[in-house]
Amino acid sequence: MRNILDFTLDELRTTFVEELSEPRYRADQVWRWLWRSLAHDFACMTNVSVKTRERLAEEFTITWPRVVTIQKAQDSTTKFLLELDDGARVETVLIPSTDHLGKTRWSQCLSTQVGCPMACTFCATGQLGFERNMSMGEMLGQLLVGRDYVQDLAPEHPIIKNVVFMGMGEPLLNCDNLIRALFVLNDPHGLGFSPRRITVSTCGIPAGLTRLGETGLCYLALSLHAPNQSIREQIMPKAAQTSLNTLLAHLRSYPVKPREHITFEYLLLRGVNDELHHARELAKIVNAQNGKLNLIVYNKTSHARYEPPEPERVLAFEQELWKHHVTATLRASKGQDIDAACGQLRARS
Repeated sequence: MRNILDFTLDELRTTFVEELSEPRYRADQVWRWLWRSLAHDFACMTNVSVKTRERLAEEFTITWPRVVTIQKAQDSTTKFLLELDDGARVETVLIPSTDHLGKTRWSQCLSTQVGCPMACTFCATGQLGFERNMSMGEMLGQLLVGRDYVQDLAPEHPIIKNVVFMGMGEPLLNCDNLIRALFVLNDPHGLGFSPRRITVSTCGIPAGLTRLGETGLCYLALSLHAPNQSIREQIMPKAAQTSLNTLLAHLRSYPVKPREHITFEYLLLRGVNDELHHARELAKIVNAQNGKLNLIVYNKTSHARYEPPEPERVLAFEQELWKHHVTATLRASKGQDIDAACGQLRARS
């Protein structure tokens, strides 16, 4: 049977009218139960007739990813190993922060593929290889699991404030399902996120960038990680098949709203891309794009062929960027003790 979470609202309305001979507004009622009320079962949809609920149960399932394990880090970062309907496994991560009132707010890092075809040499997911794309319902099912967990944890403040597509996989190689998921995320009658609360991180797939930019439904983060083509070929061989010059030229036409910037992500690898002259090369790229920069210190993985730079080297690199007027921030690394930090997701039980 079909997973009803794989339907957009417009698709669900059409299905209700053409297949179920039901009025369109019934689809809206079911939609709110699915995405607002976290319904696991059609039987709980009390404002829908019993007959309609029975028909829905005959035609569809409500299939959430199954939670296999939950790991909680010392800093409260929480990682879920999830099993999809066909037995494939992915990971998603809840990342906590504290607002000015002292309340905990969460960001959730979502996966878009089972494994990843990009094979970046510093990334644990990249070393798994690629199994398949995730459907829209599977992507957003991760968020339903996260919301359900947070609601039980703190029912008075069950807030997942930001969604980042930075988990397993390259989002723009699953562009059709990603864009469908973005529309559902932005739907005010569904998940109700604004575009400024959604970030898609990509190593740069030109055709996908064009399609993503046309939606205006999210912020863009580009996983750059190298200040020149030579180093990019060394550490990101598949991504580097699109030359850095070609990629940057493509970014110049990417639509950016007023007061919005493209974020560049740069992973610091000791002895590879962390010299001061690399910082100067990087500054030229970021400034030419009117971008901002997230610095990330490498998180060691089980296949570790790299090392993180020493703290004083990281600071020197950051100060060199500031000297060249780059808006650069050092991303706090959370969840390292449970392999939940950037580049560590591997879907191991």
